[in-house]
Amino acid sequence: MRTLLIALAPILIVTAIAAPGIARDRNQVPEATPAGKSESCIQLNRIRQSHVRSDQVIDFEMQGGKIYRNTLPQSCPGLGFEESFSYKTSLNQLCSVDIITVLQSPPTIRGASCGLGQFQPVTLVKKAKR
Repeated sequence: MRTLLIALAPILIVTAIAAPGIARDRNQVPEATPAGKSESCIQLNRIRQSHVRSDQVIDFEMQGGKIYRNTLPQSCPGLGFEESFSYKTSLNQLCSVDIITVLQSPPTIRGASCGLGQFQPVTLVKKAKR
């Protein structure tokens, strides 16, 4: 995933888009174990990538390699399929009270808007090679 930052007035609009050519099993959420206490907010300038895992799960990879899993309180229609979303914030943080909007393409149009959950630091379980 790459993150595109666009600053407009005091509001920051961020769009997360899947990198072209990346294939993965849709709605396949990697197993993860909690790695600390959940947090209400994460710093925007520390987000390196976002990985949409399903209609309800987004992993935020931070600079330094830490991963925060956000499990939305409700399923967000189209999020797992489109794998792209945007959000607006006037802070330098993304918080559990913020709303994301699914971006549908082509052309890019706004889809469902959904609330975020808590940001849980996790360690992704590595699959054993066969």
